[in-house]
Amino acid sequence: MGPEEKAATVFNDTFIRPKQFYLSGLSNISHVKYFYVFLCFVYILTVIGNGLLLSVIYLVKTLHTPKYMIVFNLALTDLCGSTALIPKLLDTFLFDRRYIVYEACLSYMFFVLFFGSVQSWTLVTMSYDRFIAICFPLRYHSIVTKSAIAAMLLFAWLFFLSVIAFMVGLINRLSFCRSLVVESFYCDHAPVYRLACNDTFLNYIIAIVALIIILFVPLVLIALTYVCISIALSRIASGEKRVKALKTCTSHLILVAIFFLPIVSTNIAVLTSYIHPNARIINSSLTHTLPALLNPIIYSLKTEEVLNSIKKLCRRNRICNATSSKKVNVEAKN
Repeated sequence: MGPEEKAATVFNDTFIRPKQFYLSGLSNISHVKYFYVFLCFVYILTVIGNGLLLSVIYLVKTLHTPKYMIVFNLALTDLCGSTALIPKLLDTFLFDRRYIVYEACLSYMFFVLFFGSVQSWTLVTMSYDRFIAICFPLRYHSIVTKSAIAAMLLFAWLFFLSVIAFMVGLINRLSFCRSLVVESFYCDHAPVYRLACNDTFLNYIIAIVALIIILFVPLVLIALTYVCISIALSRIASGEKRVKALKTCTSHLILVAIFFLPIVSTNIAVLTSYIHPNARIINSSLTHTLPALLNPIIYSLKTEEVLNSIKKLCRRNRICNATSSKKVNVEAKN
């Protein structure tokens, strides 16, 4: 009995909702489990890096600024997005549990897409912060306030909660009477809705709209902010000040390149030409996992402000430990 026969459940003569889907993953690749082991190490390091960054920002009051509110949000979405994707991916392919219940598949799809969407717009918020800091330095603290940044981030969470929930909910209107094998490493939206045998035009339109909102609009906005930043920097007479301002943007530009370029190129290739499923799966899996690992290293953990905060926390812990050990010794003597 094949995957389709095992997974199918017929509700009536005209509408078929599967009991479960079958995730194909990578095919005809020798030693493929080493790739999944690599993703396991990526996840462990992602949890450590983002967990450390979240803890430092939370514990150090000097980092309770609008800029680090955005960094905190990025680290949180990185951590949640990786947790939504990688553990289930490892369970599916390392332990060969490729069948996934229909409802679990839709939940899987929702959380992966939702956290990826919020991450995309968090990078836009970062570019806005850099734009105000460089183009309007004297008004920075009056424009980029905690309440303004909190409102922007909250809007992104609520907006994409609605968009992704609507997009995933539309899957329920589809009837799956053909193959139930999802050619992806998780319940990706396009590979799932394309399996349906009734009209999928609305799903296609929503997918295109979501793609524009999640990927192309953020890219355009980020590009526009850097055009304005470039114009502002060209007016700075001092070369030293110009280099210093550019350094504050370099890390953000690296994050943007790491996050957007692979996923945009993959989606363009899928829409305009043929790309081998294995190539698409490897590219997509690395695009979903590596930025979450690299973001805290590139943008935060190597910055002097965060490193000094970590050193302060370590010194504070050493002092507390030394004080508590002295108290224990005194009590023991008494």
